[in-house]
Amino acid sequence: MPQENKINLSIIIPVYNEDQYLKTLFNQIIKFFNNKSIELIFVDDGSTDSSAEILASFEKNSNYNFNLKIVSLEKNSGKGKAIQVGINNSSGEYILLQDADLELDIEDANEMYQIIKNNNIIKCIFGSRYLSGKLKKNNYFVNTLVGKINSFIFNIFFSQSLSDVHCGLKILHRSVVDKINLTVNDFGIEIDLASQIVRNKFFIYEYGVSYYFRTKSQGKKITWIDGIKSFYYLLKARFFDNDRSTNISIIFTSLYMAYVGSYFGMGLGNTLFIISFLIIGSFLGLQYKIISSSIIFLFIYLGSFFGSGNGTSLSVLIFFIMGILLARYIKKRFHISRFNYLF
Repeated sequence: MPQENKINLSIIIPVYNEDQYLKTLFNQIIKFFNNKSIELIFVDDGSTDSSAEILASFEKNSNYNFNLKIVSLEKNSGKGKAIQVGINNSSGEYILLQDADLELDIEDANEMYQIIKNNNIIKCIFGSRYLSGKLKKNNYFVNTLVGKINSFIFNIFFSQSLSDVHCGLKILHRSVVDKINLTVNDFGIEIDLASQIVRNKFFIYEYGVSYYFRTKSQGKKITWIDGIKSFYYLLKARFFDNDRSTNISIIFTSLYMAYVGSYFGMGLGNTLFIISFLIIGSFLGLQYKIISSSIIFLFIYLGSFFGSGNGTSLSVLIFFIMGILLARYIKKRFHISRFNYLF
């Protein structure tokens, strides 16, 4: 019995009312990915135009050699859900995520695939619309601004240096996909995906790609509401989607840092210090678990017994720094211990 061809690459394309682009897209995929070791997975996300009929017609096409799969969802569930369904139906060693609207070039996708399959160290590449010297068409300043702000916030939250978190062109090794559990069903999938990759200690490489922005009249679906929701997903990914010990530490550290802030300023200034220190505390809680945080708080408490007036504020600040240094030292000592979740 002949051995079944191994699938090296799964191309996943979510589709929602993209009938004006699908034929061109399919021909481009044939041009750059026409290989028996590749599977193409279209996920029709409840389209109400003629997308379903066009996708069905592709199965009658005799010009392609890749394995074609068409998965249909009964109702529109969002880009994130379509990607999750596509991943669950994939079998390739690499997973390529590509939008159906031709904003991103299939040739760039092929270049990214050639890079990752020939380098065993690279497990994840994100396309970036802001890095390349390639051709671009984009006159929507606000969308670009929001995308760059979101990427900036993501970098602060996750200690990264990415230029374009929201680019829809990405390629992942199966080992990355097997480590993550995507749950976001809408356009927030990009933040969900990137945050889980970082949490699982995979390095994200970037590759400059072409970008041809389309207007709302041409079928653009993302709106300003999605831009606002993206800020929520950033906060959720960083401060809520953590293990229990980290969440407890965030709450505990935020509260005692607010207490530290109460030693500074007067009136409205004091309130601003409390809020600022509470925010700082939430970031500390991501770095130091409950025992390390307790050490920091103990030093702060001891510092409050020294000095008077502004002297007390200075004493609290000095003891806070001492507590940070000690907590960092202890955290390193217990890093490989089975009790590291407490430090």
